Amino acid sequence: MGEERGARAARARALAVLRVRGRALAVALLPAALAVVLLAGGVTGRLEGPGWDAARWAVSGAAVAVLLSAVGVGAVIARARPALTPTVEIAEAAAPDLYRMVRDLAARLAVPPPSAIALTPDCDSWLEDRTHRAHRLPGGAHDPAGAAPVLVIGSPFLWWMRVGELRAVLAPVVAGTGPSAHPDIAAARRFVRGLDAAVALPARPDLGAVRRLGARAAGAVARLMLRAAREHAAEMERGVAAAASERAQTVDYGLRIVAQEQVGLAYAGWDRLLSRVALPAWRMGRWPSRLDAGVVSALTELSRRDRLAEGFTSRLGERPACDLLEEPGLVDEATSLLAARLFHGGPAEPGPDWAPVDWQQYPEEVVDRKWRTEAARLHRVLDRLGIRATPEGPTLTRVLDHFSTADDGETLAAALSAELSREERAPHGDAPAEAPPTAHAPPPAHAPPPAPAPSAAPAPVAGTAPAADAGRTSGPGHTTGTGRAAGTAPYPAPIPGTGQTADTGHATDTGRRGDGAAPAPGGGTDAPAPAALAPAIRGADDLPLLPLQPPRSGRELLADHVLAMVCCAAVDTAGAAPGLDWLDGPVLLVGDGGGRRRADVAPGVLALIEEADPEPLRGWLASVGARPEKPVRLV
Repeated sequence: MGEERGARAARARALAVLRVRGRALAVALLPAALAVVLLAGGVTGRLEGPGWDAARWAVSGAAVAVLLSAVGVGAVIARARPALTPTVEIAEAAAPDLYRMVRDLAARLAVPPPSAIALTPDCDSWLEDRTHRAHRLPGGAHDPAGAAPVLVIGSPFLWWMRVGELRAVLAPVVAGTGPSAHPDIAAARRFVRGLDAAVALPARPDLGAVRRLGARAAGAVARLMLRAAREHAAEMERGVAAAASERAQTVDYGLRIVAQEQVGLAYAGWDRLLSRVALPAWRMGRWPSRLDAGVVSALTELSRRDRLAEGFTSRLGERPACDLLEEPGLVDEATSLLAARLFHGGPAEPGPDWAPVDWQQYPEEVVDRKWRTEAARLHRVLDRLGIRATPEGPTLTRVLDHFSTADDGETLAAALSAELSREERAPHGDAPAEAPPTAHAPPPAHAPPPAPAPSAAPAPVAGTAPAADAGRTSGPGHTTGTGRAAGTAPYPAPIPGTGQTADTGHATDTGRRGDGAAPAPGGGTDAPAPAALAPAIRGADDLPLLPLQPPRSGRELLADHVLAMVCCAAVDTAGAAPGLDWLDGPVLLVGDGGGRRRADVAPGVLALIEEADPEPLRGWLASVGARPEKPVRLV
C-alpha cells in the first residue's frame, strides 16, 4: 500500500510538472489564437474598419514573433545536452556476473532491469537516464529512446563490500526503475532535465556572440518554467524514492540494515584516502592506479585503530563484490584515472608528466619526491631572497639559522606561493617541481641504504588524529536509498615502507584475479585486455573540477616546506625512510631500519616558524640522530 501511495504521489507530481509545460505552450499559442479570431472576424464581416485592420496586422505580427520565439526556445530545450555524470562504462562482457546479479534483483523486485551499469569514484549509487540523443552510444545499449536508466555504482563498493551486501544496498536503487518506466514520470524528468540544460547553456565557452545571446534568452524562459516546476519535481522524486524503498523491503532487508551500519566508516575511509594519500601524488604528477584496492586497506586500518572491526574477520570468508568483474585491475585503473581527473583536473591520458604509480612504489615515487621537491623549492626561494647559503650545500642549518634570526615569515610564505604558482603555469616539461636539477646540491656525505619494510605501522609526521572521522555517518545524500558498507578482500599484498598491506580485492577464483599479484611498476598490467573487457570513460569531455581541499595558505605552504626539509635531513643523515600511512598519507619512518613512527616533529616546526625558536626542532633532530649541518640531496 505504501509503494502504491508513493507511486501515485509521484505520478500526480509528474502531471503537475507537465502542466507547467502545457501552460507555457498555451501562453505561446495565445497570440496566435487571438490573431485567428481577428482574421475570422474580418472574413465574416463582423470586425471591419480601419481600427480592426490595424489590430489584425499588429496581433498577427506579434503572433508570428511569439511562435517563432517559442519554436526557438523549444528547440533549445529539446536539443540542450543534459548533464552526464562522469563514469566508467562496464560492458556486460566485462562483468557478466554483476549483470546477472542486477537482473536477478530486478526480477525479484518485479521491475525492469537497468539498461547498463557504470562505475563512479564516489561512495554512492543511483539511476541515471541517458536516453537523450546526445548520450546514446552508436549502436550501443543506450540507443532506444525508451530504454531503462543506467545503474551507476560507486566503485569503492565493489572492493569493500561482499556480494550479499552489494545486492542488499542496490535493491532500493534498482527498484527505482519501476516508477521510472511510467510514461508521465519519464516525460516529466526529460522536461526538467531539458530545462536545467537550457539554463546552463549560456555558460558554454564554445558559443559565439549571436548564439550566446539567443541562449541567454532561451535560458531566461527556461529558468521561469524551472522555477514553476521545481517544487513539483522535487516531490515527484521523493515519491519515486518512497515507492522504491517500500518495494525493496521485500529483498535482503535485514542484510541491508547491517550493511548500512558502516556507511560512515566507508565514507570516512574513502575521503581520507583521496585527500591524504591520492592528493599528494596528484600534485606530483602521479596518479595511484589502485585507489579502490587502497580504500580497502584504509578502511581496514581505520577499523583497527578505532576498534570497529567486530565481526570483521567473519566477512573475510565471504565473496568480495569485485569478484563479479572479469578484470578488476583494469576497472580499478580506469576509475582511479577518472578520480584524478574529477578531483584534481588531471590529463585524460597517462603520459611522461602524468604517470600511474602503484602502492609499492608510492613511498619512493611520491613521498620522497614530494619532500625533496619542496626542500629544493624552499632553497630556491631563499636564494632569490638573498639569504646566505652554506658552503657545504643545501642544509637544514641554513633554514634553522634564517628563521631564528629573521622575522620575514610572511615574505617567505608569499615567495613560496608565487614560486608554486609559477611552476604550475609552466609547461610540464619545464616545471621545476617535477625534476629540476639543483646545481648547489652535492650528494650527501653518506647515503643510507634502502630501509626494509618495517614491522610497525607508520604514523603521520604532522601528528594528525586518524580517528577523528570514525564517527561520521553522513555522506552524499541521494534519494536512492543506497548506503556504504565495509569489508575487505582476502588477498592482501605487502607495501614496502608501510608494514601494512594493500588489499587488491581479487576474485576468489584464481583464474579470475585480474590484479592478483602486485601490479607492475607504473600501474600497468601484464597483458592488454580484450577490447570488450576494457572499460571506457563517459561524460568526461568537460569535467568540472571538484577540489578536495581549498588552496593552501602561505603559512601552510611554509610549514609543509620546512617539514619536508626536516624529513630530507632525517632520511639522508639518520637512516630514516619515507613511508605511507593509509589514512594520513606521507609519513616519516625512523628507528632501526626506518620502521618506527615519529609524529612529534610538527610542534618543533611550528615553534620555528611562528616563534623563531629552533630549540624544540633541534632537540627532535638530536633524538633521531639527524645532523642538520650535513647537506641533503635535492631533486
